[in-house]
Amino acid sequence: MARARTGVRALGAVLAAVLGATLTACSSTGGKRAEDARKAQQAAGRAAVTTPRWTFAMVTHSGDGDTFWDIVQSGAEQAAAKDNVDFLYAHSDEGQQQAQLVQSYIDKDVDGLVVTLAKPDAMKSVVGKAVAAGIPVITVNSGSAESRELGALTHVGQDETIAGEAVGDELDRRGRKKALCVLHEQGNVGHEQRCAGAEKAFDGEMQSLYVEGANMPDVRAAIEAKLQSDRSIDAVVTLGAPFADAAVQAKRSAGSKAEIDTFDLNEKVATALQAGSLGFAVDQQPHLQGYQAVDLLWLYKYNAEVLGGGRPVLTGPQIVTRDDAAELRDYTERGTR
Repeated sequence: MARARTGVRALGAVLAAVLGATLTACSSTGGKRAEDARKAQQAAGRAAVTTPRWTFAMVTHSGDGDTFWDIVQSGAEQAAAKDNVDFLYAHSDEGQQQAQLVQSYIDKDVDGLVVTLAKPDAMKSVVGKAVAAGIPVITVNSGSAESRELGALTHVGQDETIAGEAVGDELDRRGRKKALCVLHEQGNVGHEQRCAGAEKAFDGEMQSLYVEGANMPDVRAAIEAKLQSDRSIDAVVTLGAPFADAAVQAKRSAGSKAEIDTFDLNEKVATALQAGSLGFAVDQQPHLQGYQAVDLLWLYKYNAEVLGGGRPVLTGPQIVTRDDAAELRDYTERGTR
């Protein structure tokens, strides 16, 4: 628990230092006026910069109703408003359809693209077309291993293998012996990497369960059946926040004592962590992924800058527990964590 709390406190310390530096810089009359003007612009929904009105588009592999991607989109929209950018968003959990959406934005000659590579084989050709057309591309969330190969400027997200290993280590720390990793989207390379990383680091036995993520009652039923048939399972790991609640319900119905843990954070997960119905969550900061991706495109268009020299910009993983939930609750309620 100390490790997770340290991450949150360290973030607070960094923010405090930045805030202190900002206040110092604005201590003079001129600085205060500039800061007040900037805040007034933002409050009125006006851009904080005077660069050209560029258009950036984001195309993700999200299915309908996934709260994680609502947070990513919100972060991107906030950065776009600040950066004087028109922001377009589209999504499909079908690889070919996602590629077609990217092609439609290439045809519109957008000034920058943000894409996910959950299914890189389906996206390879169209990302290559964007790069060939001179449209800068940043990958986000999924596809850190394939990003540079496909010509993207950089990748923003967590390394899914490392995140999985963090889960395996945390399960060991909690004394778990047999875990179930629930994959809700077949063909998603990031999901496979999460479970594989967890299995690699976990000293116990790790099993995979494939479910149809678009049908939540079926997800719940599949987990329940597995817990009923194997009473030795003492941990269930879901790969997305919306599926954690289904696993909690399945546990109750099955009469299981397994701990439910999950990747990703939202308001329901924070509440469940506080209540003790979830053991821990892996936060990869989706708001930051969306915000940073748009900001990095803007920096590239404005000044040909690439953060990290093209290496992945990591936004996670961070293990959060009941001890951290109250601190994060305000952020999850407003939809930014």
